[in-house]
Amino acid sequence: MSAVLNDQIKSSTDATRGQRLADRVLARKSELEDALADCGSRDMLLRTAISTALTTVYALMTGDLAHPSDVVARDLDRWLERNKHLAQDPRMRAR
Repeated sequence: MSAVLNDQIKSSTDATRGQRLADRVLARKSELEDALADCGSRDMLLRTAISTALTTVYALMTGDLAHPSDVVARDLDRWLERNKHLAQDPRMRAR
């Protein structure tokens, strides 16, 4: 089975690699908030997935985001990796 990679689709998670964790999280959170605002009423599954991801990150951002504890930093990094392809549908980019 072959796969085709689309070089045009990049998430902020990959684009901000090497930057501070707080900057990466804020960029991805903003990207997901924009994607949620652009979701149509028929995109219920995508809307639910984005809302769940945002709810998770809001809960993780309750403390000092610039200096998170090791546990929170690990969870934020996992959140970035887990949600980096969420809302990366090429059809959404065309809207």
